[in-house]
Amino acid sequence: MKLSEIKTALNNLEHISFQLPNGSLVPNHFHVTEIGKVSKTFIDCGGTKRHEDRVNFQLWNANDYDHRLHPEKLVDIITLSEQLLDLEDLEIEVEYQAETIGKFGLDFDGTTFLLTSKQTDCLAKDNCGIPEEKPKTRLSTLQSASSCEPGSGCC
Repeated sequence: MKLSEIKTALNNLEHISFQLPNGSLVPNHFHVTEIGKVSKTFIDCGGTKRHEDRVNFQLWNANDYDHRLHPEKLVDIITLSEQLLDLEDLEIEVEYQAETIGKFGLDFDGTTFLLTSKQTDCLAKDNCGIPEEKPKTRLSTLQSASSCEPGSGCC
């Protein structure tokens, strides 16, 4: 989800909720303690230099049970961060405290913001000798052995 998309979604909500990948909700007295731009310059295992920029939201909850962040307030915080940090319309990454700081992608189902699981990946599979996944074929779609003739493609 990009920054412009969350602002559009917030403008149509009466309250904000975030759901973790396991289905549980972030407590509704959460705070957005940071909005920032994270820039990462790195090389992959194949030696290719890469760069990525993201907008980072940090969610945090404490014993402040009376606190409720309203959609219009979060839009104001996002707008201020766009101005002060010169933010572009980038993908959002969300940090949330669990056993350690978790990093999540962000999606929206029309009423709830969904924290989505992120995965590591090799960006240089061809340089590392990691073969591409072979296409999966259903055995039921193959021709029967009785019609297997040279040139038929069954073998």
